[in-house]
Amino acid sequence: MKPSLPSEFLHRPIAHRALHDISDQRPENSRAAIRAAIDAGYGVEIDLQRTRDNRAMVFHDYDMTRLTGQPGPIQQITETQARAQTLLHSDGEGIPSLEEVLALVAGRVPLLIELKDQDGAMGPDIGALEADVVSALKDYEGPVALMSFNPHSVAEIARLAPHLPRGLVTSSYEPKVELLPQAVCDHLRNIPDFDRVGASFISHEVIDLDRPRVAELKAQGVPILCWTVRSLEQEAEARKVADNVTFEGYLAEHPA
Repeated sequence: MKPSLPSEFLHRPIAHRALHDISDQRPENSRAAIRAAIDAGYGVEIDLQRTRDNRAMVFHDYDMTRLTGQPGPIQQITETQARAQTLLHSDGEGIPSLEEVLALVAGRVPLLIELKDQDGAMGPDIGALEADVVSALKDYEGPVALMSFNPHSVAEIARLAPHLPRGLVTSSYEPKVELLPQAVCDHLRNIPDFDRVGASFISHEVIDLDRPRVAELKAQGVPILCWTVRSLEQEAEARKVADNVTFEGYLAEHPA
């Protein structure tokens, strides 16, 4: 029996890449942004990439230029080097490891963890990141859920840690946006792998929430999260379909 998404993920708005604001030295996925989200009572969403030595780091991009000013893939440096790599617009913070973030959150708020695709085209060349994530979560206590665009990644999480709630990140899958082959986008667009990978929920692109497949899953009782909401007005519209929102750029409303 697949695990359910903890109810906490449906009651607290989730800060996308944590509650980031570079004007306050809180870049995305930083410790400062995570602390701010916790202090505000929001859930936290983070992204994971792996280093050359297969350690899970809290970082969104494959290339480090946008977030650190230093070019090159994060997969080509070690964990030690990543921790020493200063994030732009921060108070001297390095890239945090997953283990650091788990210790920081410590179960105080729901933690939604996205594993970025490590295959390059949503294929089966994955495994190292998933293994390190599951290892890091072995003794973690608190509401946590894992998700990925790549169904192979979600299936691997189910194999390694069947007790951990996992879901699929889903979207309209436009090839020019996702930088993926048309055939891959056409396959993934209607979420065909939901049952196969033992997913417990989806987190769907907010501008595509009217997709019939989303309505079908919702009718089956599947929790629907969504990304990325950027205003109170968009949040109100999204909540007509989604059970909860992942937001950035404003302060989401806490449900009564």
